Amino acid sequence: MSPMPRKSAAALVYDTKNGDAAPRVIAKGYGLVAEMIVQRAQEAGLYVHTAPEMVSLLMQVDLDSRIPPDLYKAVAELLAWLYRLESGAGDAAPEAAVVVAEAAPQESGEAR
Repeated sequence: MSPMPRKSAAALVYDTKNGDAAPRVIAKGYGLVAEMIVQRAQEAGLYVHTAPEMVSLLMQVDLDSRIPPDLYKAVAELLAWLYRLESGAGDAAPEAAVVVAEAAPQESGEAR
């Protein structure tokens, strides 16, 4: 029997107005820390996107570090999703911020 995976979350910020060359990982964590990241993001009105593969990759990036070039395409798709969500909003925000989360699987009665 393998242990149940913990919930994980990573937060990105991309501030082009201040010259960011690439999005940066500004928060990441597992378990309760992940839950707090998601909760604070929701309280701040930030978008939370569930993408297990993406959060797995972002967890490997050091805090406050720019994402590596091999993640540019995947993160660009994530930012395009964010742009589509915000396209109906009046004023554009000075920076894009998004939290990528992976929910831990729910326990079931089935043995694995």
